[in-house]
Amino acid sequence: MTPDSNTARPDASVPAERHIEHFVADFAETPLQATDKVKEDQAPLSLWAEAWRNLRKQPLFLISAFLILVVVAVSLFPGLFSPIDPSSEACQLANSDGGPSAGHPLGFTQQGCDVYARVIFGTRSSVTVGLFTTIGVLVIGGIMGALAGYYGGWVDAVLARINDIFFALPLILGAIVVMQLPMFRANRTAWTLVLILMTFGWPQIARITRGAVIEVRNADFVTAARSLGVSKFGALMRHVMPNSLAPIIVVATISLGTFIVAESTLSFLGIGLPPSVMSWGNDIQAAQASLRSNPMPLLYPAIALSITVLSFIMLGDALRDALDPKARKR
Repeated sequence: MTPDSNTARPDASVPAERHIEHFVADFAETPLQATDKVKEDQAPLSLWAEAWRNLRKQPLFLISAFLILVVVAVSLFPGLFSPIDPSSEACQLANSDGGPSAGHPLGFTQQGCDVYARVIFGTRSSVTVGLFTTIGVLVIGGIMGALAGYYGGWVDAVLARINDIFFALPLILGAIVVMQLPMFRANRTAWTLVLILMTFGWPQIARITRGAVIEVRNADFVTAARSLGVSKFGALMRHVMPNSLAPIIVVATISLGTFIVAESTLSFLGIGLPPSVMSWGNDIQAAQASLRSNPMPLLYPAIALSITVLSFIMLGDALRDALDPKARKR
């Protein structure tokens, strides 16, 4: 018998190296870190991550987002899209109601202004009023709705009655009445229009915010935060509001298009932006006099307005479908 005869030999059928590699973690990480990595890989996506994944697959979102990016680019850098600046180059009556020509693809207005240039440079005023009005109503309506929904009681009762009063006032009609006051009639600027539209536009955001906060305020994670000593205001800002943003973002996106229409409507009626300011509403108002003989100066800003508003509505619908878990399950 040889000296090695009593020594147990490893079974040749068992792959020893593979057996060891299966159970031994990488030297660069501890077993606990390896377990955490597996849990992270298997963790479900958050609401926003899952919504973004769904949005990228929706043609409605891609089309509306592309159109909105184009509108934003035109409003920020109009000189890149039109070599003619209507604010510095005076209109020439010799070109009155002229048709399309080289360098003037959409023709001229009755005053001899380049239609294409006015549509391009008028984008900034319309989008600016809509954007800043939306930001304003988000701040006012968000604060009012969050306080009413989270604290409840007499706070909710008082703020709800204030909301009802302003909600009963139509946006356009209320703006028309206020714009006729002497202090506003003599100071017709974009910021005046933003202030007036904010005054009548915040109640809808407040109602949506209140409902979203009421739905979240009694959730387990909010109760746990309060039991750990977080104040009511801290729980509202750190836990309730971040989980109530989905419906607010959807309504705000659609409202932005609504406020752009409101500005154009008031300017068309002659009580919005002053005629010296280029906007789609002023262009439509100026072109109505020559509607029968030359409808194109009215048609093109109306098309630009319609495409922009439709893009925001389409984007809001896409966001609603992506951020609503019930809609995704259906």
